[in-house]
Formats: sequence, structure tokens, C-alpha cells
Amino acid sequence: MKLSADTHPLVSGQTSDAPLIRALRGDRPETTPVWFMRQAGRSLPEYRALRSEHRMLDACVNPELAAEITLQPVRRHGVDAAVFFSDIVVPMMLAGVNVDLVAGRGPVFAEPVRTAADVARCRAEFTPERLRAALGPIREAVSLTVAELGATPLIGFAGAPFTLAAYLVEGGPSREHLRARALMHSDPDTWRELLEWAADLSAVFLEAQVEAGASAVQLFDSWAGSLSVNDYRAHVAPASERALSLVRGIGYRHPEMHGYADAPLSVPVIHFAVGSGHLLEELAAIDPNAIGVDWRTPLDEASARLGHRFPLQGNLDPAFLSAPEPVLAAHLNEVLSRGEAAPAHILNLGHGVPPETDPTVLTRIVELAHAY
Repeated sequence: MKLSADTHPLVSGQTSDAPLIRALRGDRPETTPVWFMRQAGRSLPEYRALRSEHRMLDACVNPELAAEITLQPVRRHGVDAAVFFSDIVVPMMLAGVNVDLVAGRGPVFAEPVRTAADVARCRAEFTPERLRAALGPIREAVSLTVAELGATPLIGFAGAPFTLAAYLVEGGPSREHLRARALMHSDPDTWRELLEWAADLSAVFLEAQVEAGASAVQLFDSWAGSLSVNDYRAHVAPASERALSLVRGIGYRHPEMHGYADAPLSVPVIHFAVGSGHLLEELAAIDPNAIGVDWRTPLDEASARLGHRFPLQGNLDPAFLSAPEPVLAAHLNEVLSRGEAAPAHILNLGHGVPPETDPTVLTRIVELAHAY
């Protein structure tokens, strides 16, 4: 379902003044907006009860389950945004790629992609058109979620091209991504074609979420931190820009336009890469609305390096979630204080919620941040 301009929450006014959206546009709302990466499920007992009866990838494509899991942390913690419950491999799975999520390991691909012939097969068989035709459950899940959220924005979610390609080339998780980086350098043309294909799948996946009602999107790069600045700039950044270009170009036809061109829907974009402190300037060159910063780089230092031009997201250290409350509160206050250097600040973890986190700690962080 593609919403019209008068029903999409971002342009109808339903979420346009939400603290998260204001912060993403460089404004400072009265309270600092808060959401958590991997907040949909993970540490919640109500999530684990649902997941005990459903495989992860099955839950991702079940509209009612995906919507319910997306909404659970909003109800529990009072966060300022929901993030769509999914996994970075879902677009590839829906396009036909044989992938499974193995407990304790992560995504595992039956046929790794390591040669020019492998890439050509992916581009010919697992096309963006095939993915687009399979996105009905995703659109329905987003629509169900948005209907329940009201004025709370939904953040659409997709994996960045490098992370998807790294998983594909390695055949599963890897610490150093040696095969992926070897392909990048030994056959740059094949590498470029692989990343462009992955970028197109991510773009179509984000497009569907936005058209069904998401008010912002985040491109998540799990493994970009393993790259040098030069490698990221030359071999990865163009694909991430490609993935975001389609979202930036989504148009909605306003009834009063009487047949003229679609009016663009200005969807705020967050770009986050783990371990990317050395890449901040390169992430900025892609020109997102906001940049996620992990726990390794203080927010005031990050903002200074970026010329204080970008709203920042982050960067509570997840290790502090198990610390005594006074220690956590002191760390939170430091993060919020340093975040004042940026044009706007969205409080988040510097990575995702660990599954063993006490949910009451996350609720307390929201309360403290809103009272700051």
C-alpha cells in the first residue's frame, strides 16, 4: 500500500512535528528524542514469548507479528520512535536468495557469491523487481504499525550495501571480511556490480517502508568499520549513496497539483556504521540528515570534525547498561552534555541493545533523558 500525500504521516502533519523528526531536520525539540537500535524485541520478555513460537525470518514477513514486535518497546519504554522489526537479510531472502539465520552465528548463505559469474547470476535472478513484487507483507506490517503509532514516527530500516556484500562473499559472519576485501581489490568491476545490486535491494526495501508510512529511515552498516578511509571512499560510499538516492526521490502526488509532477517527500535519513570513527567525514559526504556515532568517539569531538553541520545520533556505551544507576546516569549526562555541541542530538546507544539487558534500565534512560 502506498499512502497518498494527505495520508502519509510525514506530510499530513501527524509526525512532522515529532521530536525525532525535528531533530533530524536540525531543530532542538524541548526534550531530547530517544530510541534504541535493536529495541524491537531483544531484551523484552514479551518479545521472547512470541519468538519462542516463530523463527526470526518467519516473524519478519508475518505482518501482524512484525507490527506487534515493532510496537512492544514503544509501549514499554515510551521511546520517541519505533524502528521497523526486520533483519538486514530480509530483502535478499524475499528476492530469492537462499539464506538462513543460524542461532548463535547469524546469517548463513547456502551459495556464497565470490566470482563474476556468481554476481551475474544474482543480478539476473534476484532482481529488485522480484523483490518489489514480494514486499506485500512488509508494506502491510508497516501500515499496521503506523496505524497504531499515531504521532510517534516509524523509522524504516535496511542494511548497507557493504555489509550485505560482506555476508554474501564470506557466506556468513566474519571478523575481518578478508574474502570480501580481497574481491574488492582483485576484481573491482565485479565488486562494484555486487554492491550496486545490493544497494538496489536495500533501496527498494526502504522505498516500500516509506511509501507505507515510515517517517524516517536508517541505513545500517555493521562492518564498514573494517575498511580504510580510502577503501570506503572508493569502493563503498558510492553504493551507499545509491541505496539512499531512491528514498530521497520518492514523490507523492498532491490532489491540488492537478496532474503536475509528483511532489517530493522529504524523508530524513540516518546513516550509522559500527566502528566508523575514522570514517565520519566519509559518511558526511553521502549527505544524510543525521549521522550515528558509536561509543568510541565523543559526540562533541565528532561534531567538531564535521563542522557542527550534522545532527548526531548516539552514543551511550552499551556496557553501561549493566552498571549501577549512578554510574549509568553520570555516563548518560556526559553523553547528553557532549551532544549539545551538535545542531541537534538523538539519544541512542552506540550500538544495539544487548539481549541480556534489563528492560527497566532502558525505560529509566528514556525518563532521565526526557528530564535532562
